[in-house]
Amino acid sequence: MTAEVIDYVKQAQDYLPIIFVFVLSASFVLLLVAFRSIVVPLKAVVMNLLSVGAAYGLLVLVFQKGIGADLLGFQQTPIIEAFLPMFLFTVLFGLSMDYHVFLLSRIKERYDETGNNSESVAYGLRATGRIITGAALIMVAVFGGFALGDLVPMQQMGFGLAVAIILDATVVRMVLVPASMELLGDWNWYFPTWLEWIPRIQIEGAVPAPTAEGVATPARFEPVAGGGS
Repeated sequence: MTAEVIDYVKQAQDYLPIIFVFVLSASFVLLLVAFRSIVVPLKAVVMNLLSVGAAYGLLVLVFQKGIGADLLGFQQTPIIEAFLPMFLFTVLFGLSMDYHVFLLSRIKERYDETGNNSESVAYGLRATGRIITGAALIMVAVFGGFALGDLVPMQQMGFGLAVAIILDATVVRMVLVPASMELLGDWNWYFPTWLEWIPRIQIEGAVPAPTAEGVATPARFEPVAGGGS
């Protein structure tokens, strides 16, 4: 068992930086293509790393330092389980990116319609705040169930995921993201001209075409040569 643990820790240490770089790079590229902005994906990566970093810090504070461990019914331990850094990063990054894309989609949708950044941020926050909060509470309840057990690895996993989701859905998604987008203004949507070759992908589908009366009609497929549509 000792040799197995030593080998596992070595493997985790070797591959953790690779996983970090791969996940962050893939997220950056996908957000760049989806929102056609340089600032949005950079800010998303930073905000998601804040949530993950907070989870790591609180795990050390509670389980290794013992601050609040007795109050929460946890056992103080000298180590954090070797699988947790990688596990927490991947799960938390996926969940936080889900909330982030949901919020940004509503903001971008409104900005494309009005061109008003401040009003778009307020609209996006108003339209998604309750849904994001409700989804986060469900996840916190699920992860909290793991933390209620007696096994230290499950306590660490459940606590780390739960507190990270709470912080991500409240402080990060509902405060830091809207505040930073308000401060940056139209710079949120800065897209260099030398990246115009990137294909345009509409998250919400084709934009409806306006009619003579000024009322938008649903986008339709036009016939093409060869009888296709």
